[in-house]
Amino acid sequence: MRSLSMTNQNDHFLKRFFKGVIIALGFILPGVSGGVLAAILGIYERLLGFMAHFRQRFKQDFWYFVPVGLGGIVGIALLSAPLEFLLAKAQVIVLWGFAGAIIGTLPSLMQTASAKTPRDALDYWWFFGTLLISSGLLYFMSDIFGPLPANFGGFIVAGVLIALGVLVPGLSPSNLLLILGLFTPMLTGFKRFDLLGVYLPIALGGILAMALFSKAMDYLLRRFHSRVYHFILGIVVASTILILVPNPQAAESISYAGATLSTYLFSGVALIAGGLLGYWMSRLELKYK
Repeated sequence: MRSLSMTNQNDHFLKRFFKGVIIALGFILPGVSGGVLAAILGIYERLLGFMAHFRQRFKQDFWYFVPVGLGGIVGIALLSAPLEFLLAKAQVIVLWGFAGAIIGTLPSLMQTASAKTPRDALDYWWFFGTLLISSGLLYFMSDIFGPLPANFGGFIVAGVLIALGVLVPGLSPSNLLLILGLFTPMLTGFKRFDLLGVYLPIALGGILAMALFSKAMDYLLRRFHSRVYHFILGIVVASTILILVPNPQAAESISYAGATLSTYLFSGVALIAGGLLGYWMSRLELKYK
């Protein structure tokens, strides 16, 4: 009996570990949201409740999420190297594929935005206002604030964005990290298993964001669901466009120098494939949410 019990415990541990590996995709793949994957795997609501009521639910949920966290670390370490390689060897094709994956999630985001209340004129103002303002801020961010350094402080910002991608299903933080110039340095640190320089600040930023924003996000989504999601839509569309627009001031901006006809053909295929993948993932979220 004891042996059977230990087997079941290990089985549950391994299941949660592999869920963490899968959720890691949402941390490093533009167009994929960690919150979406958590919802598909059936742990999003428990995670949000744990973060929003940390002290009350610590004993109940902390050890439940330990294997999920370990799986996330392992998943990030395993996936970072091939993704960094692809970006170095075929940046244009990969980024168009990322953009397609984000575009594929837009129908689901639009459906979610109006799921509780009908879309009204103010929602459109929220969307277009956010689109215009965030496009300008993101494009000229380096000119306004200077480049965001890939150091301890910069990776804390990365951790905050990654946590927001978990708290808000459908929001992919990686496209923002690309624009901020932190994406490739983050992948390099993950690949090298830089615990103190990359993993630690990202973890601190994620914990900080969860502590600060989980209750606020829960409140805003309950009170202003449609407004919040139209705000998110504006940021998602703006950041997706900017992934494909060269920006001389941005550290990781796309470059079409040396692109050939085959580059554009493969980019078109990647755009379509990414769109289909993003659409499929978003439909799964709606099914399992």
